[in-house]
Amino acid sequence: MKKVLFATTALVATASVAAADVTFGGYGRFGILYVSNDSGEDETNLTSRWRLQIDTTAESDAGVTFGARVRLEGEERDDAGARRAIALDPNTNTLGRPVFNGVRYFARSGGLEVGVGNIFGALEFMPGMYPIDLGLTGHNYDYTAYNFGGDAYSSGGLGSSGDNGVEVMYSFGDFSVHVSASDTADRIAAHAAYKWNGWTFALGAQDSDNATDTEFAASVGGSFGIADVTLAYADNGTKGDHIVLAGRFDVGASTNVEVYVADADQWDDTSFGIDFNHDMGGGTSLRGGVSTGGSLGDETALDLGVRFNF
Repeated sequence: MKKVLFATTALVATASVAAADVTFGGYGRFGILYVSNDSGEDETNLTSRWRLQIDTTAESDAGVTFGARVRLEGEERDDAGARRAIALDPNTNTLGRPVFNGVRYFARSGGLEVGVGNIFGALEFMPGMYPIDLGLTGHNYDYTAYNFGGDAYSSGGLGSSGDNGVEVMYSFGDFSVHVSASDTADRIAAHAAYKWNGWTFALGAQDSDNATDTEFAASVGGSFGIADVTLAYADNGTKGDHIVLAGRFDVGASTNVEVYVADADQWDDTSFGIDFNHDMGGGTSLRGGVSTGGSLGDETALDLGVRFNF
C-alpha cells in the first residue's frame, strides 16, 4: 500500500483540518484459465485483473474519522468464459475496461463505525465466509457458504449505494458485531463474532424478501498448529443448506497450499478444490489451482499465473 499524506490547516477558508490521508493500493494478476468437461468443450483462455483501491480519510478536531473507499478495476476474459461463470466474481464487472465502482462512505470513532453507500454487508464481512482464495482467480467461490445471498461490497458496480445501503460495526476487545440494511429486497442482516484462544466463532442472520437469500450462517476457524482450518454453514433459503470445510497449510518457507470441500443442496455434486501460492518476494507470487463439481457441474477448472501487489 502506498500512502500520500496531506496535512493542512486551511484547505478551505471556513474549515480547520487536523489531517487528511489518501492511500493508494491494489494488485494486478494475469495468467491462463483452462476448463475441461465431458462434452469435449475444453477451453484455454487468458485471464487478468487490475485493481486500484483509493482510501481517503480526514479527522475532525473531536477525533472522529470520516472517509470513503472507491476502486478502479478492469478484467479481461472471453465472452464464453464469462457466460459460463468460470472464475467469475458476481461482485465485479465483466466489461473488461477499468471502471469505478460505487463509493463507500464512513464515520469512525473508537470501536464504532457507520458506513453508507456501497456497504460491506454483514454476511459478506462475516468471519469464515472467505476462508481461502483459491488459485489465481478464486474460481467460482463455492467455498463461500452464504453464496452471495446478501448485501456485499461491489468492486465493479454500485453495490447497495443505489439502494440506501447502511451498516453499523462495533468492536470491543475480542467481541464484534456488524448490522447492515438496504432497500435490496428489504434486507436486514447482522453477525456477531468472538475470538478466543486463537479461534474465531461467528453467527449471522438475515431477514429478506428474496426467497433465495441467506437466512442463517455460522462459522468457526482457527489453527491446529500445522494448518489453519475453517468450518462454515449457511441456510440459503430456497437454495437450501451450504456447508464448507477449508484449510491452509505451509509446505515451505515461501509456499502454502489451500484445500476445500463444499456441499450444497442446490448442486448435484460436491465441490472440491486445491491450490498453491508461492511467494516470489517484493509483493509478487505464483499461484494456481484446480476445482471441480459444485457450481461447475461436470466441469473442471484450472488456472495458473502471477499476482503482484502494489
